[in-house]
Amino acid sequence: MNELNIGGLRARIPVIQGGMGVGVSLSGLAGAVAAAGGVGVISTAQIGYRDPDFGRSPIECNLRAVGVEIQKARMAAKGGIVGVNIMVVTRRYEDYVRAAVAAGADLIISGAGLPMNLPEIAGSARIAPIVSSRKALRVISKHWKKKYDRKPDLVVVEGPLAGGHLGFSREDIDAYTTTKEKDYDDEVRSIIALADELETPVAVAGGVYERRDLDHCLAMGAKGVQIATRFVTTVECDASDAYKQAYIDAKKEDIVIVRSPVGMPGRAIHNAFLDKVGAGERFMRGCRQCITTCRPDTAPYCITEALINAVEGRLDEGLIFCGSNAYRADRIETVADIMEEFSQ
Repeated sequence: MNELNIGGLRARIPVIQGGMGVGVSLSGLAGAVAAAGGVGVISTAQIGYRDPDFGRSPIECNLRAVGVEIQKARMAAKGGIVGVNIMVVTRRYEDYVRAAVAAGADLIISGAGLPMNLPEIAGSARIAPIVSSRKALRVISKHWKKKYDRKPDLVVVEGPLAGGHLGFSREDIDAYTTTKEKDYDDEVRSIIALADELETPVAVAGGVYERRDLDHCLAMGAKGVQIATRFVTTVECDASDAYKQAYIDAKKEDIVIVRSPVGMPGRAIHNAFLDKVGAGERFMRGCRQCITTCRPDTAPYCITEALINAVEGRLDEGLIFCGSNAYRADRIETVADIMEEFSQ
């Protein structure tokens, strides 16, 4: 198995653990994946939600927690690679990047928007944009080259089978996943061809669940994969046991596309909370300063509150984001078991 080289950082197993907020991938999961030879990733999305002051000062709590979680992951990582996932649409995005760099993050992965100024604020940290199209990578790479004389150290290609917020229109999601009018592998190959011109490795994300998925991506020219859903049902995942059980209990038909209150489609497990939202109930109790695209005066619910409820186990009051393969989970695994499968 070839290692994944990210700007000189070498992961023995070419697996990046996807960043999952709120509170699903913190130091526990990221540290375990890094120690096992992959790239462990902490999501900074509302990372400080457990702080007693979170309700009053959410951003300040988050910025403190970024450093705390990175250092905890670093202690568990046994010298492995620890990165963070920071959404471009995060309020005070630049401050989150600076906090992660100051805490010693090896890699900054950034999507949910085009990270046009990431080189300026990331300093010497390795940087990786998340893209879903060749056009997006072309725009980013040209801007970075012209303004900063910098290229990505890694490109993460996130497809329509991914979990949580998706970088596609609802029509494109249906075209790729339901009607099969489009083959996303064609787009992946096109992105890889452009990345090869940049001499930048690509990791493919979205729908990657087992070893044969890695083999398929490597055959297309990728250097690795990013996996999120598979790691939720692990001992080391930072989510509650009830959250993990929701994946194990889910059936294929339970996985649905929802419209997030921040304006993007997302993939989640159908539950009582979504039924209530669909019936017109509104659950908006204050703003936690998360995403710039949210409109608290019209949003049907606070996505931060819904995600916190879910990760803490109050499932009927929460939004359970997941990838397309969540229904395949049938037991609790360990990170070591999964990484061993992908190392063979």
